[in-house]
Amino acid sequence: MTGELIALVTVAGAILLGSGGTLAATPTRAIAPVGIRCNGGATETTSLPALATPPLSRLAPSGSAAFHHVSDIPIPGSASRFDYQSFDETTGRLYIAHMGADQVVVFDTSTQQVIGTVGDVQTPTGVLAVPEPGRVFVAAAGSHNVAIIDAQRLQVIAHVGQIGFPDGLDYAPAVKQVFVSDESGGGELVIDATTNQVVTIIDIGGEAGNTHYDSGSGCILVAVQDQNQLAVIDPTTDRLVGRYALDAACQTPHGFLIDVLRRQAFVTCEDNSTLLVVDLQTMAVTATYPVGDGPDVLAFDPSWHRLYVASESGVVSVFDEEEQGLTPVDDYEAPHAHSVSVDPASHRVYLPLENVEGKPVLRILETVDAS
Repeated sequence: MTGELIALVTVAGAILLGSGGTLAATPTRAIAPVGIRCNGGATETTSLPALATPPLSRLAPSGSAAFHHVSDIPIPGSASRFDYQSFDETTGRLYIAHMGADQVVVFDTSTQQVIGTVGDVQTPTGVLAVPEPGRVFVAAAGSHNVAIIDAQRLQVIAHVGQIGFPDGLDYAPAVKQVFVSDESGGGELVIDATTNQVVTIIDIGGEAGNTHYDSGSGCILVAVQDQNQLAVIDPTTDRLVGRYALDAACQTPHGFLIDVLRRQAFVTCEDNSTLLVVDLQTMAVTATYPVGDGPDVLAFDPSWHRLYVASESGVVSVFDEEEQGLTPVDDYEAPHAHSVSVDPASHRVYLPLENVEGKPVLRILETVDAS
């Protein structure tokens, strides 16, 4: 990072960190909209082009979420912990990391059946289906690497990299690279998705919880949980180009999602049960909301503008995205319901539950109008 300037922006003011320098707080001032953009240039000085943002019409059922329990589908393996999920819209397959059973479960949402399990994955945490090369990338925390699955054969074809605790991961399509968080603080692992080879490891200055690609800016965003920051990586150069401080009250930002069209991120603070809304044009926190204890996995239904925040306590907090911000809708409770996904076409919600009457199940819910 020699010669680069890394910006840390807070709601109250700005803190600048020069390469090799010391932190210096500036007086409180208004923050000009700067946005982020990654195309080989610095994120601190460029603004995003105007995006066509659809109106927030009421497409989702109004009032209470009033979940309708569709079914509990038995899942093979032990009654043990699940972690992240990845929905492949091109095939309708849902890939579920069955962390405690050392396997990835493959569920067909059209037939509502488990169509396979993939072993040879030790303690899977993050999972990511990438349709373009026909592969599924799995953060294998137990073997400290990334398992790569052939999506057609449902077999592991490679184990790539050495990383302390791989967790969240996402894909940058322009460069065909997968970016993997290291929750132990070892840096962001970058994998070439065409060759299955490690490209580099990027020092982001702390423990990374989750990683997401922002198609609105072309950047990779990483939640640096021990520094209370969102880090920005330019995937065209594989360099850290920005660090932005979150609300000072946030304790351990771990999970997050990006609403690309409305240019905002939803970030959960794991240790004080808080949800933040971050404006990606100003990189400022614009709102905070309470959620269940230990928020972990988030899911967003873009056409219904509905956000789901699943917590370790078993509470799934539901919000509707309105013009004035998020509106709390309902809480759904189930034992160990800390992982959630949503099918944007059917709007069905999927909750893998580790122990229902001694067996793991995939709980399927529908939202009905209770107004």
